[in-house]
Amino acid sequence: MKIRTSGILLHITSLPSRFGIGDLGPEAYRFADFLAGAKQSIWQILPLNPTGESPYHSDSAFAANPLLISPELLVRSGLLDEADLHPLPPFPQDQVDFAAVIPFKEGLLERAFERFDPEHDPAFREFADAHAGWLDDYALFRALKSRYNGAVWRDWPSDLRDREPGAIDQAKYDHRRRIRKEKFLQYVFHTQWSALKRYCNRKGILIFGDIPIYVTYDSADVWTHPDLFKLDHEKRPAVVAGVPPDYFSRTGQLWGNPVYNWAVLQERRYDWWIERFARNRELFDFVRIDHFRGLVGYWEVPASETNAINGQWIDAPAIDFFTTLFRRFPALPVLAEDLGLITADVREVVARFGFPGMKVLLFAFGPDMPTNPYIPHNLPANCVAYTGTHDNNTIRGWYENETSEDDRERIFAYIGRRVSVEELHWELIRLLMRSAAGMVIIPVQDLLGLGQEARMNNPGLNGGNWEWRLSPGLITAEAQERLGQITEMVGRG
Repeated sequence: MKIRTSGILLHITSLPSRFGIGDLGPEAYRFADFLAGAKQSIWQILPLNPTGESPYHSDSAFAANPLLISPELLVRSGLLDEADLHPLPPFPQDQVDFAAVIPFKEGLLERAFERFDPEHDPAFREFADAHAGWLDDYALFRALKSRYNGAVWRDWPSDLRDREPGAIDQAKYDHRRRIRKEKFLQYVFHTQWSALKRYCNRKGILIFGDIPIYVTYDSADVWTHPDLFKLDHEKRPAVVAGVPPDYFSRTGQLWGNPVYNWAVLQERRYDWWIERFARNRELFDFVRIDHFRGLVGYWEVPASETNAINGQWIDAPAIDFFTTLFRRFPALPVLAEDLGLITADVREVVARFGFPGMKVLLFAFGPDMPTNPYIPHNLPANCVAYTGTHDNNTIRGWYENETSEDDRERIFAYIGRRVSVEELHWELIRLLMRSAAGMVIIPVQDLLGLGQEARMNNPGLNGGNWEWRLSPGLITAEAQERLGQITEMVGRG
């Protein structure tokens, strides 16, 4: 990890756009220009995988989200006309209305596909051939999901559920148009994303991605590789992932994702994971592994349970796994998401392989502040320090709604003076930027001093998450100049 860098966390969906959701078009390039002007060298995003809403709930660990394709860039490439973009629905500027966005963008993408001629585009064939290892199965999975009205793959006809060769060949023929469309969408995303990433890299900006540790049961990955997951004889999850009861939840958290069959993965020398890392290295300059501790030891719960109480810890072959990955990728650019209760075995793996961990400033101002591992004076160089993450409140929302009077007194004592709530985010950003942390990441909401209405995700709430968007004009030249000055002053960038 490059020493003393900094950057901004802003997911692609949160960019401004007249099409209801952020995309890879002009506003993404403007944000890259802002980062460069503010002396930042990192743009962190959330997972890019296909999803309706949550970027951590996807039907593929390899594919990308077509909702992020830019209609404006499709016009530039001749696959749409400007007239195709009108009339626009009355999309809100400050949030994503997924129910309105999805059918609108799907209509645009269908129009673009109708004008696409793969026979005269050798780059499309090159992309499809290079990614056939996951793309062929994903495209067929999407086609069959459409054919069976969204039914879970387990409920498809048995010959397709079990991937009998004759049935698969027939399905590929029967659904060849939809398969070609799904490959087209992945190709267009690849083209637009590659251009944006090159633009960022030329400006000295690295893209920081995110790998959700688990996959969804109803996904191309589980359908294609059922032996890699702990399923029963009917191909239903035998056990599912979660976390045990703790201070935050007396019944734990039952996520419901199928857990990996590490014995089979180990026997196969982790081929699926190697392919997954290769794909992510293609997309990003380095990545965060969400719920990293699950690669060392994981909490599995019988699928019949209604909460996570009656689970057990199971060890994963972490040393062998990461040793194998490092042989394949000698400089593995990985950040370990190690928040929460982390045991000695996880710390041992993180230390052995030198992975930087995460430190969150908002967790630092309790009664144990002098010795708190997240307070700036205790931060090691080999870490990525955040004011907050996508799962936290904003600085202002946290201060106004989640701190006690004692917390506030400690905050001001640490800063060295009392400051207004309008100025607090700048003081905390300056504190974190001065720390020894090798990398500092600031959610754009904290850079702008926004309140809890700008929170990206509240894990305790159902609905209303992942919708926040950056309204046009919120990022100002003043914020760019001020962040740039702090960055230069503390030797980051």
